[in-house]
Amino acid sequence: MPTPTITERIRQRLSEVIDPELRLPITQLGMVGDIAVDEAGAARVDVKLTIAACPMRNRIVEDVTAAAVRAEGVSTASVQLGVMTPEERAELKEHLRGGESGKVNRFAQADSLTRVYAVASGKGGVGKSSVTVNLACALAAQGLKVGIIDADIHGFSVPDLMGITDKPTRLDELILPPVAYGVKTISIGMFVEGNQAVAWRGPMLHRAVEQFLTDVHFGDLDILLLDLPPGTGDIAISVAQLLPGSELLVVTTPQTAASNVAERAGALSSQTKQRVAGVIENMGPMTLPDGSSFALFGSGGGQLVADRLTESLGSDVPLLGSVPLDMHLREAGDDGEPVVLSDPDSPAGTALRGIASRLAVKPRGMSGRKLPFSPA
Repeated sequence: MPTPTITERIRQRLSEVIDPELRLPITQLGMVGDIAVDEAGAARVDVKLTIAACPMRNRIVEDVTAAAVRAEGVSTASVQLGVMTPEERAELKEHLRGGESGKVNRFAQADSLTRVYAVASGKGGVGKSSVTVNLACALAAQGLKVGIIDADIHGFSVPDLMGITDKPTRLDELILPPVAYGVKTISIGMFVEGNQAVAWRGPMLHRAVEQFLTDVHFGDLDILLLDLPPGTGDIAISVAQLLPGSELLVVTTPQTAASNVAERAGALSSQTKQRVAGVIENMGPMTLPDGSSFALFGSGGGQLVADRLTESLGSDVPLLGSVPLDMHLREAGDDGEPVVLSDPDSPAGTALRGIASRLAVKPRGMSGRKLPFSPA
């Protein structure tokens, strides 16, 4: 076997550089152009950005430089940035879409292996969004490929809870979502200025969720979480229509008033034909420093919802876990760093990581799905 040339060795090293937004090697995305090396071992690498205003340009330069100098025979490296031509961008979009033309909701396809969880609640203020982002980050920390759609169009909060300030990158009509803590995330909050209110009615809400599913490039995901608005309104119905294979995670607090309303959110599944994957109780009893338990919002509401849904739906609806009332959870959300990462051994962090572990091992049925190979 012939010895690789120095430029071939550099290209091999560049295959280790992952695009921060697309999460694929830059060599696979057609971003690497010419490579030149002088007699002193100084290398120059031409890199083609998807767009001129790429928000990750500095990180790409740093990663490419570091990779190039790891190649044998390279003493120093520099990066010359350029921009893809319209034809190159078209090729990239076709590659990302797997050769499919037009807009496709991949998560609704019969052969999709992505588990889709719609996180629902009967009423607001139960911590549904906090639960969503913490489950997503805990699952990503276990090595899964995870995405979040903030489907609470009027009350979006996921970007703040995830500490995301970057805007999505547009590749013509294709949208590349920001990535935080290994989770690809999209929210209408990334498209409005400041704290502007979104005053949309039913058809526009449906269209927004549909665009998130067709225009945003999430790539291959193991799990997609949707943070639904509270209640059983337009978006909850739209998600059931657009993602018929999605499952519901019902979030409630322990008190009776909240659990009664949460039961309605889960009961909607009998009309939408969705499966309820489980119930999560948030703001449960907390353990005080002296070892005693303090149930500010009561106790047992989560189990009550799970039992009632099991009876009414005729299928097992487990209580996946109870997240205790914990100041660390609130502080982590305010700081934009989910508690499962910032304080994983806190009471709330421990409970949320436990729930995530249960979701991570849930199998996805293969009945009726095509396997990605053909018989010889």
